[in-house]
Amino acid sequence: MTEHETDAAKVPEPFAGSDVASLAAPNRGEPELVVLADPDAVAREAADRIAVALIAAVERRGRADFCTTGGTTPIPIYRLLARSPLRDRIAWPQVHVWFGDDRFVPRDHPESNVTPVDDVLLGGGAEEVGVPLPAANIHPFQVDRAIAEMRDNTWCAARYAEEMAANLPLAEGNWPVFDLILVGVGTDGHVLSCFPDSPALYSLAWTIGVPAPSHIGPHLPRMTLNPRLLERALVLVVTWGAGKAEALGHVFGEVRDGRRWPVQRTRRAGALWLIDEAAAVDIPGTRR
Repeated sequence: MTEHETDAAKVPEPFAGSDVASLAAPNRGEPELVVLADPDAVAREAADRIAVALIAAVERRGRADFCTTGGTTPIPIYRLLARSPLRDRIAWPQVHVWFGDDRFVPRDHPESNVTPVDDVLLGGGAEEVGVPLPAANIHPFQVDRAIAEMRDNTWCAARYAEEMAANLPLAEGNWPVFDLILVGVGTDGHVLSCFPDSPALYSLAWTIGVPAPSHIGPHLPRMTLNPRLLERALVLVVTWGAGKAEALGHVFGEVRDGRRWPVQRTRRAGALWLIDEAAAVDIPGTRR
Protein backbone atom coordinates (compact mmCIF):
# COMPACT_ATOMS: atom_id res chain seq x y z
CA MET A 1 0.00 0.00 0.00
CA THR A 2 1.37 3.40 -0.99
CA GLU A 3 1.65 6.39 1.32
CA HIS A 4 -1.23 8.06 -0.55
CA GLU A 5 -3.41 4.97 -0.23
CA THR A 6 -2.64 4.67 3.47
CA ASP A 7 -3.71 8.28 4.01
CA ALA A 8 -6.91 7.67 2.05
CA ALA A 9 -7.79 4.69 4.21
CA LYS A 10 -7.64 6.86 7.33
CA VAL A 11 -10.43 9.23 6.22
CA PRO A 12 -13.28 8.86 8.75
CA GLU A 13 -16.93 8.27 8.02
CA PRO A 14 -19.52 9.58 7.43
CA PHE A 15 -18.15 11.96 4.78
CA ALA A 16 -15.98 9.46 2.94
CA GLY A 17 -16.74 6.74 0.45
CA SER A 18 -15.24 3.37 -0.31
CA ASP A 19 -14.15 1.43 -3.36
CA VAL A 20 -17.06 -0.56 -4.79
CA ALA A 21 -16.40 -2.83 -7.74
CA SER A 22 -19.99 -2.67 -9.04
CA LEU A 23 -19.91 1.10 -9.55
CA ALA A 24 -18.67 2.80 -12.69
CA ALA A 25 -14.88 2.87 -12.95
CA PRO A 26 -12.58 5.38 -14.62
CA ASN A 27 -10.54 4.45 -17.66
CA ARG A 28 -12.97 1.70 -18.65
CA GLY A 29 -14.67 1.71 -22.02
CA GLU A 30 -15.20 4.89 -23.99
CA PRO A 31 -17.46 7.91 -23.52
CA GLU A 32 -19.79 9.32 -26.11
CA LEU A 33 -17.58 11.86 -27.91
CA VAL A 34 -19.37 14.51 -29.96
CA VAL A 35 -17.27 16.88 -32.10
CA LEU A 36 -19.08 20.04 -33.19
CA ALA A 37 -18.05 22.88 -35.49
CA ASP A 38 -17.24 25.63 -33.02
CA PRO A 39 -17.69 26.82 -29.42
CA ASP A 40 -21.16 28.22 -30.13
CA ALA A 41 -22.35 24.85 -31.37
CA VAL A 42 -20.81 23.13 -28.33
CA ALA A 43 -22.53 25.55 -25.95
CA ARG A 44 -25.90 25.03 -27.64
CA GLU A 45 -25.59 21.26 -27.47
CA ALA A 46 -24.45 21.40 -23.84
CA ALA A 47 -27.35 23.65 -22.82
CA ASP A 48 -29.82 21.33 -24.54
CA ARG A 49 -28.34 18.25 -22.84
CA ILE A 50 -28.35 19.95 -19.43
CA ALA A 51 -31.98 20.96 -19.87
CA VAL A 52 -32.98 17.39 -20.75
CA ALA A 53 -31.16 16.01 -17.70
CA LEU A 54 -32.69 18.55 -15.31
CA ILE A 55 -36.20 18.05 -16.66
CA ALA A 56 -35.85 14.27 -16.39
CA ALA A 57 -34.58 14.46 -12.80
CA VAL A 58 -37.45 16.69 -11.69
CA GLU A 59 -39.96 14.38 -13.34
CA ARG A 60 -38.33 11.32 -11.77
CA ARG A 61 -37.84 12.44 -8.17
CA GLY A 62 -39.20 15.96 -7.77
CA ARG A 63 -35.86 17.81 -7.81
CA ALA A 64 -32.64 18.02 -9.79
CA ASP A 65 -29.16 18.35 -8.29
CA PHE A 66 -26.87 19.92 -10.87
CA CYS A 67 -23.15 20.22 -10.11
CA THR A 68 -21.55 22.86 -12.30
CA THR A 69 -18.05 24.04 -13.09
CA GLY A 70 -16.12 27.31 -13.14
CA GLY A 71 -13.97 29.30 -15.51
CA THR A 72 -15.31 30.62 -18.79
CA THR A 73 -16.75 27.32 -20.05
CA PRO A 74 -20.22 27.59 -18.49
CA ILE A 75 -20.86 31.26 -19.31
CA PRO A 76 -22.30 30.82 -22.84
CA ILE A 77 -24.17 27.75 -21.59
CA TYR A 78 -25.75 29.76 -18.78
CA ARG A 79 -26.82 32.43 -21.26
CA LEU A 80 -28.70 29.85 -23.29
CA LEU A 81 -30.29 28.27 -20.21
CA ALA A 82 -31.42 31.71 -19.02
CA ARG A 83 -33.31 32.48 -22.23
CA SER A 84 -36.30 31.01 -23.99
CA PRO A 85 -37.00 28.31 -24.90
CA LEU A 86 -34.83 26.47 -22.33
CA ARG A 87 -35.57 28.89 -19.49
CA ASP A 88 -39.28 28.12 -19.79
CA ARG A 89 -38.92 24.35 -20.07
CA ILE A 90 -37.10 23.80 -16.78
CA ALA A 91 -38.83 23.83 -13.38
CA TRP A 92 -36.16 26.03 -11.78
CA PRO A 93 -37.68 26.08 -8.27
CA GLN A 94 -36.95 22.35 -8.15
CA VAL A 95 -33.35 22.69 -9.37
CA HIS A 96 -30.41 22.84 -6.93
CA VAL A 97 -27.03 24.11 -8.13
CA TRP A 98 -23.80 22.79 -6.61
CA PHE A 99 -20.14 23.40 -7.45
CA GLY A 100 -17.52 20.81 -8.29
CA ASP A 101 -14.78 23.07 -7.02
CA ASP A 102 -14.03 26.68 -6.25
CA ARG A 103 -11.24 29.06 -5.36
CA PHE A 104 -10.89 30.29 -1.77
CA VAL A 105 -12.15 33.79 -2.55
CA PRO A 106 -15.35 35.70 -1.65
CA ARG A 107 -18.48 34.91 -3.61
CA ASP A 108 -18.38 38.20 -5.53
CA HIS A 109 -14.70 37.86 -6.46
CA PRO A 110 -13.96 37.61 -10.22
CA GLU A 111 -12.20 34.26 -9.65
CA SER A 112 -15.13 32.71 -7.79
CA ASN A 113 -16.94 29.94 -9.65
CA VAL A 114 -20.20 31.28 -8.22
CA THR A 115 -19.87 34.67 -9.93
CA PRO A 116 -20.97 33.44 -13.41
CA VAL A 117 -24.03 31.78 -11.82
CA ASP A 118 -24.98 35.01 -10.06
CA ASP A 119 -24.21 37.31 -12.99
CA VAL A 120 -25.31 35.22 -15.97
CA LEU A 121 -27.61 32.36 -14.99
CA LEU A 122 -29.49 34.49 -12.44
CA GLY A 123 -29.14 37.68 -14.48
CA GLY A 124 -27.63 39.64 -11.63
CA GLY A 125 -24.91 41.27 -13.72
CA ALA A 126 -25.35 43.03 -17.04
CA GLU A 127 -27.56 40.20 -18.30
CA GLU A 128 -31.11 41.17 -19.23
CA VAL A 129 -32.72 37.92 -18.09
CA GLY A 130 -32.15 35.17 -15.59
CA VAL A 131 -33.77 32.03 -14.30
CA PRO A 132 -36.16 31.94 -11.31
CA LEU A 133 -33.80 29.91 -9.15
CA PRO A 134 -34.44 30.41 -5.40
CA ALA A 135 -31.42 31.64 -3.45
CA ALA A 136 -31.73 28.65 -1.10
CA ASN A 137 -31.24 26.33 -4.06
CA ILE A 138 -27.71 27.57 -4.73
CA HIS A 139 -25.09 25.71 -2.72
CA PRO A 140 -21.72 27.48 -2.81
CA PHE A 141 -18.73 26.57 -0.70
CA GLN A 142 -18.99 28.71 2.45
CA VAL A 143 -15.94 30.82 1.67
CA ASP A 144 -17.40 34.10 2.89
CA ARG A 145 -18.14 32.53 6.27
CA ALA A 146 -14.72 30.89 6.38
CA ILE A 147 -12.96 34.19 5.75
CA ALA A 148 -15.09 36.01 8.34
CA GLU A 149 -14.29 33.33 10.95
CA MET A 150 -10.61 33.11 9.93
CA ARG A 151 -10.97 29.52 8.75
CA ASP A 152 -9.10 27.88 5.88
CA ASN A 153 -10.08 26.06 2.70
CA THR A 154 -9.93 22.63 4.38
CA TRP A 155 -12.55 23.75 6.90
CA CYS A 156 -14.61 25.09 4.01
CA ALA A 157 -14.40 21.75 2.19
CA ALA A 158 -15.52 19.89 5.32
CA ARG A 159 -18.61 22.09 5.69
CA TYR A 160 -19.52 21.34 2.09
CA ALA A 161 -19.45 17.62 2.80
CA GLU A 162 -21.90 18.19 5.65
CA GLU A 163 -24.23 20.10 3.34
CA MET A 164 -24.00 17.37 0.71
CA ALA A 165 -24.86 14.72 3.30
CA ALA A 166 -27.97 16.66 4.31
CA ASN A 167 -29.26 17.09 0.75
CA LEU A 168 -28.04 14.40 -1.65
CA PRO A 169 -28.93 10.73 -2.07
CA LEU A 170 -26.16 8.21 -1.47
CA ALA A 171 -25.01 5.48 -3.82
CA GLU A 172 -23.44 2.17 -2.93
CA GLY A 173 -20.12 2.76 -1.23
CA ASN A 174 -21.38 5.86 0.64
CA TRP A 175 -20.90 8.26 -2.27
CA PRO A 176 -23.28 11.22 -2.79
CA VAL A 177 -24.89 11.38 -6.22
CA PHE A 178 -25.76 14.32 -8.45
CA ASP A 179 -28.17 14.10 -11.37
CA LEU A 180 -25.59 15.76 -13.60
CA ILE A 181 -22.02 16.97 -13.21
CA LEU A 182 -20.64 19.50 -15.70
CA VAL A 183 -16.85 19.75 -15.93
CA GLY A 184 -14.29 21.40 -18.17
CA VAL A 185 -10.76 20.36 -19.05
CA GLY A 186 -7.58 22.06 -17.88
CA THR A 187 -4.71 22.56 -20.30
CA ASP A 188 -2.68 20.29 -18.00
CA GLY A 189 -5.40 17.63 -18.03
CA HIS A 190 -6.83 18.51 -14.62
CA VAL A 191 -10.49 18.13 -13.75
CA LEU A 192 -12.32 19.89 -10.92
CA SER A 193 -9.35 21.15 -8.85
CA CYS A 194 -7.56 17.81 -9.08
CA PHE A 195 -4.23 18.46 -10.75
CA PRO A 196 -1.75 15.89 -12.07
CA ASP A 197 -0.63 13.57 -9.24
CA SER A 198 -2.71 15.54 -6.72
CA PRO A 199 -3.27 13.85 -3.32
CA ALA A 200 -6.99 14.36 -4.04
CA LEU A 201 -6.72 11.54 -6.59
CA TYR A 202 -5.96 9.08 -3.79
CA SER A 203 -8.45 10.34 -1.22
CA LEU A 204 -11.77 8.80 -0.24
CA ALA A 205 -13.08 12.02 1.34
CA TRP A 206 -16.05 13.56 -0.46
CA THR A 207 -14.46 17.02 -0.38
CA ILE A 208 -10.84 18.12 -0.17
CA GLY A 209 -8.94 21.34 0.47
CA VAL A 210 -6.36 21.90 -2.27
CA PRO A 211 -3.23 24.09 -1.91
CA ALA A 212 -2.76 26.90 -4.40
CA PRO A 213 -1.28 25.40 -7.59
CA SER A 214 2.07 26.84 -8.63
CA HIS A 215 2.09 25.56 -12.22
CA ILE A 216 -1.22 27.02 -13.40
CA GLY A 217 -3.27 30.08 -12.54
CA PRO A 218 -5.01 31.46 -10.71
CA HIS A 219 -2.61 30.69 -7.86
CA LEU A 220 -5.26 30.44 -5.16
CA PRO A 221 -6.13 27.78 -2.57
CA ARG A 222 -9.14 25.75 -3.61
CA MET A 223 -11.77 23.28 -2.50
CA THR A 224 -12.79 20.36 -4.68
CA LEU A 225 -15.13 17.43 -4.79
CA ASN A 226 -13.47 14.05 -4.91
CA PRO A 227 -12.96 13.04 -8.57
CA ARG A 228 -14.44 9.63 -7.69
CA LEU A 229 -17.82 11.37 -7.73
CA LEU A 230 -17.37 11.60 -11.49
CA GLU A 231 -17.74 7.84 -11.53
CA ARG A 232 -21.10 7.96 -9.74
CA ALA A 233 -23.12 10.38 -11.88
CA LEU A 234 -24.04 11.41 -15.38
CA VAL A 235 -21.01 13.45 -16.44
CA LEU A 236 -20.92 16.08 -19.17
CA VAL A 237 -17.43 17.23 -20.22
CA VAL A 238 -17.36 20.43 -22.26
CA THR A 239 -14.34 22.13 -23.78
CA TRP A 240 -13.24 23.90 -26.91
CA GLY A 241 -10.34 25.69 -28.55
CA ALA A 242 -6.91 24.82 -29.91
CA GLY A 243 -5.42 25.41 -26.46
CA LYS A 244 -7.03 22.18 -25.25
CA ALA A 245 -5.99 20.05 -28.24
CA GLU A 246 -2.71 18.73 -26.80
CA ALA A 247 -4.31 17.69 -23.51
CA LEU A 248 -7.16 15.92 -25.30
CA GLY A 249 -4.69 14.12 -27.53
CA HIS A 250 -3.14 12.60 -24.41
CA VAL A 251 -6.46 11.96 -22.67
CA PHE A 252 -7.76 9.97 -25.65
CA GLY A 253 -4.40 8.41 -26.50
CA GLU A 254 -3.19 4.86 -25.95
CA VAL A 255 -1.88 5.45 -22.42
CA ARG A 256 -4.46 5.55 -19.65
CA ASP A 257 -3.01 7.28 -16.61
CA GLY A 258 -5.51 9.12 -14.45
CA ARG A 259 -2.72 10.41 -12.24
CA ARG A 260 -0.98 12.22 -15.09
CA TRP A 261 -4.22 13.21 -16.81
CA PRO A 262 -6.90 13.38 -14.09
CA VAL A 263 -9.69 14.19 -16.55
CA GLN A 264 -9.22 10.67 -17.93
CA ARG A 265 -11.53 9.64 -15.09
CA THR A 266 -14.28 10.83 -17.41
CA ARG A 267 -12.98 8.71 -20.27
CA ARG A 268 -15.42 5.96 -19.46
CA ALA A 269 -18.64 4.40 -20.64
CA GLY A 270 -21.61 6.54 -19.64
CA ALA A 271 -19.85 9.91 -19.83
CA LEU A 272 -20.51 12.46 -22.57
CA TRP A 273 -17.87 14.72 -24.11
CA LEU A 274 -18.81 17.77 -26.20
CA ILE A 275 -15.86 19.47 -27.92
CA ASP A 276 -15.22 21.57 -30.99
CA GLU A 277 -13.14 20.78 -34.03
CA ALA A 278 -10.18 22.88 -32.87
CA ALA A 279 -9.93 20.89 -29.62
CA ALA A 280 -10.26 17.56 -31.43
CA VAL A 281 -7.32 17.84 -33.84
CA ASP A 282 -4.96 15.61 -31.84
CA ILE A 283 -7.48 12.91 -30.85
CA PRO A 284 -6.58 9.72 -32.73
CA GLY A 285 -9.19 8.62 -35.25
CA THR A 286 -11.53 11.56 -34.71
CA ARG A 287 -13.57 12.47 -37.75
CA ARG A 288 -13.83 16.18 -38.44
